[in-house]
Amino acid sequence: MEHEAPANKSGPTEPESIERLAGAMASLGAESETERAVKRIAPWVVSAACLAYAMTGSFTVNPFTEEYTAADGSTFTLTPPGKVAEVPVGNLVRDELGFLAPIDDNTSITVQISPDSERLALLTPFDSWDGKDYKGLRLLLKAKGKCTTDHISPAGPWLRFRGHLDNISGNMFSGAVNAFSGETGNAKNQLTGESQEYNKIAREYTAAGENWVVVGDINYGEGSSREHAAMCPRHMGGRAVITRSFARIHETNLKKQGILPLTFADAADYGLVQEDDTIDLIGIADIAPGSTITAGLNHIDGTTSTVTLNHSLNKEQIDWFKAGSALNFLRG
Repeated sequence: MEHEAPANKSGPTEPESIERLAGAMASLGAESETERAVKRIAPWVVSAACLAYAMTGSFTVNPFTEEYTAADGSTFTLTPPGKVAEVPVGNLVRDELGFLAPIDDNTSITVQISPDSERLALLTPFDSWDGKDYKGLRLLLKAKGKCTTDHISPAGPWLRFRGHLDNISGNMFSGAVNAFSGETGNAKNQLTGESQEYNKIAREYTAAGENWVVVGDINYGEGSSREHAAMCPRHMGGRAVITRSFARIHETNLKKQGILPLTFADAADYGLVQEDDTIDLIGIADIAPGSTITAGLNHIDGTTSTVTLNHSLNKEQIDWFKAGSALNFLRG
């Protein structure tokens, strides 16, 4: 038998709640029916049902009438808390004890971090855009299928490095699936021809003075809103991410870090990207809300495929990009 409390817009009184709880609990039979029945109990009863389970290990008792035994052998029952005022009778306490007002001149203040720290490091502002189109970007990754923020910047033990951008970048794209080989976390280094981890390839490209681009599939960057999934690629030399579609929050995070999030005007053009491609992005100098970017996919056989890319940057976000990041823009 299932028990459903009748609708009551003003909410039941405390005795009514207890009475209905007892009735609902009495209607529960085998344990297999418990979850189904509890879901049909009004929310004001669920908390009491949880209390019952916490105190007795069962949903089928009324926690306010059950007698409990204390550690010293004495017995007691629980008393319902009753109604309380929505706002404390004496109003909310206003106390500035412990508050430190900001100082007028903070130019002499420095944050000192041990150079040996593995968990903390000062952030260096990202470089601003040089006003030129991107030419010859190395293809670091063409991701196949789902590529969430946890594929881009996995959490777990890596979170201890969240305050050290260079160290946490050691996990970059370690969960991403290579569209060419099917491997996870590895790709072809275009400089050496070797298969390496994405973060190591990115470091080698950066050391050689070259920047890179990522190509993603559908809903790229879904999952959590973690900033590191955008900060790490930017720190490691990423300049643009081209996808069939983006998860909205990650797309915005890329914008804030000065990485161009671009989408194929024709989703099928994803299939034109080849493993040894370098990519030119033309039209950045004229970027404006609603404009398009032309991508030249330069293939190893000497041919070039030209595709149209869209973006969703508004005027302020374009200013972020030109400044190198949203933080750079806000700093002036």
